[in-house]
Amino acid sequence: MKVIILAGGWGTRLGRLTELIPKPMALIGSFPIVWHIMKIYAHYGYKDFIISAGVKIHLIKDFFLFYESYTRDVTRDFVTGKIEYENEQDKIDWRVTVADTGLNTLKGARIKRIEKYLTDDENMVTYGDGVANINIEKLVDFHKSHGKTITITGVHPPARFGEINEIDGKAISFEEKPQASVGLINGGFMVFNRKLLDYLSEDEGCDLEFGPLASLAKQGEVMVYEHNGSWECVDHERDLDHLNLLWNKSQAFWKMS
Repeated sequence: MKVIILAGGWGTRLGRLTELIPKPMALIGSFPIVWHIMKIYAHYGYKDFIISAGVKIHLIKDFFLFYESYTRDVTRDFVTGKIEYENEQDKIDWRVTVADTGLNTLKGARIKRIEKYLTDDENMVTYGDGVANINIEKLVDFHKSHGKTITITGVHPPARFGEINEIDGKAISFEEKPQASVGLINGGFMVFNRKLLDYLSEDEGCDLEFGPLASLAKQGEVMVYEHNGSWECVDHERDLDHLNLLWNKSQAFWKMS
């Protein structure tokens, strides 16, 4: 089962940062968001990744091609030409394909354009900017249990602002960014059967939610796995700052190992 990560968009709402790098390469701690997402899947044994990229793809390619240089101290002897990598980090045993799916391509076409890499009947896909403490094993089991075309993970979006609890106009307590109690959104972490590909095209205007998923939902082919744990995505710079704060305080809810 392959894991597709949609990492090709412009990420304009993240501001000036994405003038320099693609959003999935924004750092949480010392590693890009996309690495954190891959670590979630790898924890459950899913280590064959396809990064469907576009904008500033060369930076994503460079990170994985020169992974040791990015993640470890390096010593180069200019006399002998020998290069040594020091302070070994966790070893990864992933297989990573970085595929160019275009600059302005919408999500559906980004999946369709990497169809040639999908050798299994079931695969997974997620966005390149969201992390969660989701149990991927339970998600896959749920998908296999119903036999429908696609399972999306429904999450409760975190509130953007602090919440005041009051009674009769008197403030009782203040809560910072509480989890929303009602309403679900698509948080990524999707599992799909090959049938989904029949609803997609390589035309760059082929989206995923608006069109293919709407059509499949009318046919009863879309199921929702409800994740009641933590989930957050990097939409604005403040979101990135918040996730970095959690990481630096060893409170990263998405860290599996």
